[in-house]
Parts: sequence; C-alpha cells; structure tokens
Amino acid sequence: MSRIRSVATAVTTATVNRRAFLAATGAVSLSAGVGYAVGPGGHGKAAAAQRGPVAVSRPAPAAPLAPYRTGTTLHSAAAPRGTSGFRRLGDGPAWPRVVRADLAPAHRGREERRTALAAFVQFTDLHLVDVQHPLRYEYLRAQTASAWRPQEALSVAGAVSLVERVNALRGAPATGAPLHFVMTTGDNTDNNSRTELDWFLKVMSGGRVTPNSGDPRHYEGVQNSGLKLYWHPDAALRDADKRVGFPQLHGFLDAAIRQVNSPGLNLPWYSTVGNHDALPGGCYAPGDSYFADLAVGGRKLMSLDAARGAALWKAVKKGQDPKGAHFKEVLRAEKRRMRSVTPDAARAPFTPAEYVRAHLDPAHAGRGPVGHGYTQENLANRTQYYAFRITDDVLGISLDTTDPGGHYEGSLGTAQLRWLERTLKAVERSGDASYVIVFSHHTSRTMRNLVTDPHHPREARHGGDEVLALLRRHRSVLAWVNGHSHKNAITPHGSLWEVSTASHVDFPQLARVIELVDNHDGTLSLFTTLIESAAPHRTDFADLSQTGLAALYRELAFNAPGAKPALGGAPGDRNTELVLRKR
Repeated sequence: MSRIRSVATAVTTATVNRRAFLAATGAVSLSAGVGYAVGPGGHGKAAAAQRGPVAVSRPAPAAPLAPYRTGTTLHSAAAPRGTSGFRRLGDGPAWPRVVRADLAPAHRGREERRTALAAFVQFTDLHLVDVQHPLRYEYLRAQTASAWRPQEALSVAGAVSLVERVNALRGAPATGAPLHFVMTTGDNTDNNSRTELDWFLKVMSGGRVTPNSGDPRHYEGVQNSGLKLYWHPDAALRDADKRVGFPQLHGFLDAAIRQVNSPGLNLPWYSTVGNHDALPGGCYAPGDSYFADLAVGGRKLMSLDAARGAALWKAVKKGQDPKGAHFKEVLRAEKRRMRSVTPDAARAPFTPAEYVRAHLDPAHAGRGPVGHGYTQENLANRTQYYAFRITDDVLGISLDTTDPGGHYEGSLGTAQLRWLERTLKAVERSGDASYVIVFSHHTSRTMRNLVTDPHHPREARHGGDEVLALLRRHRSVLAWVNGHSHKNAITPHGSLWEVSTASHVDFPQLARVIELVDNHDGTLSLFTTLIESAAPHRTDFADLSQTGLAALYRELAFNAPGAKPALGGAPGDRNTELVLRKR
C-alpha cells in the first residue's frame, strides 16, 4: 500500500513566513476556501474581511486513503452498440492510465514513496443553455454543428448529474487523498444571459432550477418550429434528425423545461470566466444595445438562407466581425422572418461586474468560498482574475483570457500579464518550495485574438505563445489547465504540462480529476482521471425523469449530426500520470 499523506494536514499547518511575505508584496489575502487567496490588488486584511470567515474544505464522502477506479473512466466509459443509425450507449471498456515521461523519467518504486500534495476536479465548458434565447443562431447549424445540438435542452439535467458524480467520489482516484475543490474553466453559460448565470450558480451551489424562459407554460424554440432543420422530438415531422434515426419522444419538451433539483457540490468551488460567459453569442463585443434589446424581446430568427448563413459564419470564424456589425445587418434584413416569442427581461446579458457580484451573493455560497475566487477587489478593479492557495505547497491562479474587443479566441491584456508575472515572482521569492497551477478558459493555441480592448484602447493584448513563455520562465509552474477546444489534449511544454479537457456539452461529456504527488525521487507526478456524469450509460426512452434526461443528454450528444469522434482524445490525453522534475 502506498504511503499517502493527506493534503488536509498541509492545509491546517500553514507556513507563516510565506503568508507574511506574500502579504507584504501585496499578493495575498485570506481565503474562504482551502488555504489563502491572492487577489489582483493585494490588501490582505480588507479582502479577508470582505470574504467573511474561513471555510476549510470538506472532502467528499469519507473513505480510506486508497486508490480506486469505481465511478471513473478507469472502470468503464460509455460506448455505443451497433454500427449504424441512432446508436444506443452502454457500459464500455475502461480507459487505462498512461504514464507519460516526456518531461522526466518515471523511476521504479515511486508508487511506494509518493505523498499527495493536492487533488481537485476540473469542470469545463458546461454551456448551460437557454435554448429559447432570441440571440441564438441555431440557423447556422448547416455551417457548424456547434450552432445547435439536439441535446442542448437537457444541459441543466446533465450538469446536475455531473455534480452528483463528484459528490459520490471516494476522494482522489489515484491516491485516495481528499478532494479539495472543483474549478470551472469557463463557458459556464452559453448566451451571456442572466437566466443562464442563475442556473449555473444554483447547479454548482445547490438549488431548484427551471430551465425555461419566456412563456412559463410552454417551450418556444426551434424544436417545435416545424422547420425540418431541427429535431422535433414530440412531433411526427420527418425532420433532418429523424431521417438519421433520432426517435420520436412524446413529452420530451415538457420534461426538458421541468424543474431540476441540484444538491450542489459538497466541495468548495472556484470559477473561471470563458468567452460564452463574457460575450454575446460567445464572440461579439459586449455592451451593444441592439443585442441587449433582441435578447429580452419578443422576436427570434429560426431560419436563414444558406448563402447568407455561410457568409455570416465565415465572418465569425475568421474573426472579421468582432463587434457584430455584419451580424446586425443580417438580423435587420431578416426582421420580417423572425417568429414571435414571449419577451423575458431575465434573458438580458450580464456585465463582468454582474458576473462577479452574482458569485459574491451569499445565496450562492454553497460550500464556499464566498465569491468562488472573486472578491470585492475584483469589483473595485474591474478584473476577473485572481490567485488562491490550494494547499500550503500549491498556489492556484485563475486567468481571464476573454477579449472584450470580441471574437471567440482569447488573449491577455498587459495589466493582467504583468500581474501574473508579479504573482509568480512573489511565490519564488518567498523561499519556500511552492508550486503553481494555472487555470484559464482558452488553450495556448486558441489565444491568438489580439483585438483591442475598447475599455483600454492603449493596452496591448498578448497571445498564448507569450503567456506560455512567461509560465516556462518560472519553474514553480507545473501545469496550465484549460478547456475551450472541447477536446482532451495533454501537451508537454519543456517544464510544464498543458492539460486541456473536453466539454460537458459535446460527447463524451467529461470532467477531470487532477492530483499532484511528490515521488520523493527528484520527480513529481500529475495524475489526471476523467469522469462522466452519474447518469447510467444505458437510456430508457420512456424515462423522462431528471436522471433519465441526464442519460439521454449523453446519448443524444453521441448521435448528434456533425459530432466529432476525436474529442475524447488519444489514450495519452485521457487518464494519465504526467511526470515532472522536482524544482
């Protein structure tokens, strides 16, 4: 049996010298989470007062400190039956753990020597979708499968089932050590809508969610529009999806907008912002009154000429319309073809300040920390990045990689880049053996958007290559954990690992457990273990309960026309042991 030291011991024995040093540099404040939190402006005592009392993380259900596989893809992963048509899912083979020694040798006997330093769960790209939102562009489905997915109406039920999975885990799979928190790495919402933000916070911290907007009694969206472009589950219409085997499911739409109950995570959780959280449509500069009025209004475009749709998508994909001028032209030209829906003020876009303020609301505190990483300093400084103590040995840094100038790819402004560098230098000057894990929404390869921030027109934007170069200059950085691409990919970068995780909206709908251990042989290991939601792999079309809908969410995602089978990644991108040299 491996000798595993609980991370909880490290949390309760804080290193005073490190705390004092970081506070003196204006880098640290007391956290309401696992250890300490580092804000964008320092002022430790003030931030501590704003956060309220410290809440020590509580592990998921108590369990012996031993590795396990049950409830993870190390035990089983959803797999299809049959070879054609609408394929049903069932229990499939496990995904093995792959040892990757790209950055350091994997010495024999490390299993008996290792001690746990930290363990947490990553959620990413939940995309909780108000499928009736007037600003959605489902009519671009012919151009891109991400414009509309048959499973989207069940996103809340699917996310709650993922919360249930985490709550049932017996600690960290590779070591059995306690899990300390969950981090979301952006695109928590889909349409930058207040309705979706409320759903997200209730899913994570607990509460009742009715995934409906507009008319409280009826669904008003593309799935009962009579347009053959979309799957009509309740109707006999021979739509495009039924032609490839999608079923007719009486009562589906009523079930999809029925109340869902979330127990909330039984762990503290932290939040990172993504482009769909910050930008209308996930790609247009915020603050446009035309988009805001359309979002809350009573007209919705559901179909578009193919040629006009192709031109619109080309402009979006190439980043040629970050302010949405072309998009507005199309919408104005199509005004007469828009359909009537029930107006709803709750669909209004939220601002960055409203995003932070909603996280700070005590009603959404859950297991903490208050603000879920964000503080009153973020409100005062108009920022959405921060740092926090994971344990006494490990610092977490959450970046805001969205570009307020528009486009779905990302970058950092100069002020944030300098803050990041100051924070890393402060950690290293402390003289202690601290390690750093960086979180963001965008991957290094999808930070190529250098559109000027309209609020800081003189500030340069910095892409993924520049950010990666900065991280590599600081040997304390072990990993950069992100999402956005909806694909599992693990990439070595000289001295650190970039861990990109698939979404929870597209199949295979995964989250990832990450564990850091000291092998006591001059190396460290990062263990990554993928998990699915708690819903059964096998579905029952007659079961439209909350659990049945969560299972159907996965199966519809697998069968969605245009779904990309490669999103699950190669074995070396899934369940892994990533070896690094100890600093």
